[in-house]
Amino acid sequence: MGSSLAVTHQDFEYRPDLDGLRAVAILPVLLFHAGFGSFSGGFVGVDVFFVLSGFFMARIVLAELERGSFSFGAFYVRRMRRIFPALFTMIAVSTVAAWFLLMPQEFRYFGDSVQAAALFTSNILFRSESGYFDVAAEMKPLLHTWSLSVEEQFYLIFPVAVFLCYKFARRHILAIVLAVALLSFGASTWGIAHAPEKAFYLLHFRIWELLAGVLVAIAPRAAYAARGSQALAALGLLAVFLAVFTYTPDTPFPGAYAAVPCLGTALVIHAHCRGGLVARFLSNPVSVSVGRISYSLYLWHWPIIVFLRYGLGHELTTGWALTAVAMSFALAYISWRFVEQPARYGGLASSRRAIVGVSSAAISSAVAFGGIVNGLQGIPQRLPEGAQRLYQATYDESRFSSERCFADTNGEGLTPAQIRRGNLCRVGIETASEPQFLVWGDSHAAAIAPAIDVAARQMGMSGMFVGRGSCPPLPNTDFARPAAVKRCIDHNAAVMSLIAQERFAFVFMVGYWPKYVHRAELPGEGVFFDPRVEPALIDWSAPVRRGLNTTLTKLARQGTKAVLVMDVPEMGHEVPEALARAVVSGRPLDIAPPLEYTKMRQALARRVLKEAAKSSGALVVDPMSVLCDASRCHVMRGGTVLYKDGDHLSAKGAESLSGLFRPVLSIVREGAHTLISEPRS
Repeated sequence: MGSSLAVTHQDFEYRPDLDGLRAVAILPVLLFHAGFGSFSGGFVGVDVFFVLSGFFMARIVLAELERGSFSFGAFYVRRMRRIFPALFTMIAVSTVAAWFLLMPQEFRYFGDSVQAAALFTSNILFRSESGYFDVAAEMKPLLHTWSLSVEEQFYLIFPVAVFLCYKFARRHILAIVLAVALLSFGASTWGIAHAPEKAFYLLHFRIWELLAGVLVAIAPRAAYAARGSQALAALGLLAVFLAVFTYTPDTPFPGAYAAVPCLGTALVIHAHCRGGLVARFLSNPVSVSVGRISYSLYLWHWPIIVFLRYGLGHELTTGWALTAVAMSFALAYISWRFVEQPARYGGLASSRRAIVGVSSAAISSAVAFGGIVNGLQGIPQRLPEGAQRLYQATYDESRFSSERCFADTNGEGLTPAQIRRGNLCRVGIETASEPQFLVWGDSHAAAIAPAIDVAARQMGMSGMFVGRGSCPPLPNTDFARPAAVKRCIDHNAAVMSLIAQERFAFVFMVGYWPKYVHRAELPGEGVFFDPRVEPALIDWSAPVRRGLNTTLTKLARQGTKAVLVMDVPEMGHEVPEALARAVVSGRPLDIAPPLEYTKMRQALARRVLKEAAKSSGALVVDPMSVLCDASRCHVMRGGTVLYKDGDHLSAKGAESLSGLFRPVLSIVREGAHTLISEPRS
């Protein structure tokens, strides 16, 4: 058959060094996820697993094809036996923990991820979920199943592809695998620059890593002297450790950077080192034992870390991180001993019908569970009545955030063409007459707009609203990373042209000002906010000042007066969620950060707006004067939850601030009358 399929001539004895290599893969992943900073590139352990998987799959499938004993049915049943029992046990236990710990929105996401994990589409789900208002990735208990989905998708395609190649292009298998691997590697390198989430999660950007293992299995292997194989293995191991200790979460990945740990792994497998230091390191009983439980260790470590954080309400301290590692090992051993081993070698393992039946039932149950949880909106009925009532504010969203009125961060919704045509949502009374003012800003503008809307209705006035997520009312201003600024250019240009065309007497300018002058949100915003950690206070205000002054000058020249709306205090916590949690756990509802913290965080932004107003004659509205008293800022008033998350007002919360805008709207009305009575040139 020629040397193109060296796999068939390879020795099939057990290789303890590969179990040791599994230990080298899992430990950095575990320690990286637990928060040990020196393992900053520990995520590359997943890539080591990919290469190993490709190697084992090629060895199994090609050897059976060579013997004439390959069966698709037997192959997939073996995969079920290997993967499903521990996976579905972990999902079941995580579901129980999630039932008691997760809030409805999080539980809905969890239900989706149970469904996706069971159908091996987690990677596709998590790729699609990486958006602005989503649950933070590090709070998703089944996030780690994305890599299992990549492997399972590979297991579905690979045997079929190899079978066809073996039948029709046996001599060219090596060349075909190499060509597909190079194509995928090229796509991955392109992807990290142009579609980083897709490049990270999706199979076609990752398949080259699995095929690297396949290539090791099928490429002819030279006969190395003992010293030669030791040198190769040492070089390979060095490459893996180099990535583990020098990469960080900011390293563009996968792409070319992933080639270092992948080629390193391929070298170690290829070297098949039997003696010397590297062999002793990989084949010693401790490494082999960790390698044997590595699958269960991978499955259990992430839910343990996530649920521990949930229970504690903060990031893991060193003590808790060590506890998480110890718990992961304990559960992994139990899972390996009492779930994995019996499923592979016990009585049930010999019955193909039983395996397929139990697997089908597990998948169906998981899919049904996900559907029910989603249909019932995360089952808020799990919570006590008081907690449920407070949690409802999560959904209390301003109508100005809808697609009809607003463009999200991706540009979905309101378009620049609609803005130029003046096809915008009305604020205040619906009337055919000319609108007297415009409300313009980002998602904070959409959140506070109901306050202006209610006040304008009470005063018989009419205006318009225009907004886009993460786009402050600052045309041609460097307020964030270049990509974030670029997204806003067309939107803000359209708004400026609308203002010139409509000749609005007044424009309310609203934004998440502290975020733009410091280029940061609060540290640990969401579940892990800790007011003892100082907020980001780096001064990035210079370009914001320039942009603001330029815009105010331009508006004044057009006869438009600006009303600068200061930002609402940030609360750090997802407010409705934190209040509901406080009710469940019997903690006080006073969750706002200390007033000093808020003042420190808001000081620079407030100074920038006051100075801009002073030099341009703009008016200023300050929500802090209503939301805070002498001792602290408030998340609730008279039973109304004022926020829908950490920094956006709820619709009812915003409406309760309408009194704040009545004085300035009186000035707007007088000013608009004055402008109307003067002839427009």
